[in-house]
Amino acid sequence: MVSFKSSTRTIPETARIPRHVAIIMDGNGRWAKKRFLPRIAGHSRGVETVREAVRYCLGHGIGYLTLFAFSSENWRRPADEVSLLMQLFSRALMQEVSELKANGVRLRIVGDLSRFDAPLQTLIRTAEQATAANDKLTLTVAANYGGRWDIVQAVNRMAAEHSEKQGRWTEDDLAPYLAMNHAPEPDLFIRTGGEERISNFLLWQLAYAEFYFTATLWPEFDSKAFDLAVASYQKRERRFGRVSEQLAADADGTVAGADRPADAKRHA
Repeated sequence: MVSFKSSTRTIPETARIPRHVAIIMDGNGRWAKKRFLPRIAGHSRGVETVREAVRYCLGHGIGYLTLFAFSSENWRRPADEVSLLMQLFSRALMQEVSELKANGVRLRIVGDLSRFDAPLQTLIRTAEQATAANDKLTLTVAANYGGRWDIVQAVNRMAAEHSEKQGRWTEDDLAPYLAMNHAPEPDLFIRTGGEERISNFLLWQLAYAEFYFTATLWPEFDSKAFDLAVASYQKRERRFGRVSEQLAADADGTVAGADRPADAKRHA
């Protein structure tokens, strides 16, 4: 398993193009309502925007894209909408895998998948296996996912497998059990649709992400909108607990002392 640096334990390397972008795709229903269409029409159009976002990442060298498709709280929605969303999810898996595979995209689905019916679980496993060898872009779809669920399930699994430590665990012990252990922490978090909250998404992993909120509804989030988000990211000063003067002293364009533990830097 690849090990990625924690932004609270070390100082990750940074670049002008974010390595990992995480998105809450909000606004499908409102997009449909504005056009006097059923909500599912907005979700269907949202799938088209996912394709555009994948193409954008492939074209701009973004290695990881994580999308919040269905939260653990979304089961509270009307039953008919949930049913249609599950059908849309199944159809997307069947239709998109061949194109993802052809374009070098690795697909991962994270969340509590046990609540999905058996055919959908089979589609998920098949899609992941078919794209497992791809390495141009890792597309992660969070489905029946919640940040608190993620932390709790990781703690439970870690405790069960490492009971000999008797509670003396560290971040490094926990990291392999988190749902996103296959990806570095997000550099840029985007939420469309005008809301400004993270809604139980990647609570652990977003510790040092740069946040970008836009009123643009997800079905309208095109390449120009993505450009604006990346441009905003590029204006940020990513200090990871340091001061601006330390960043200015970094002459080679990468974060100085990236391999030094954060605690050691504070006490140096």
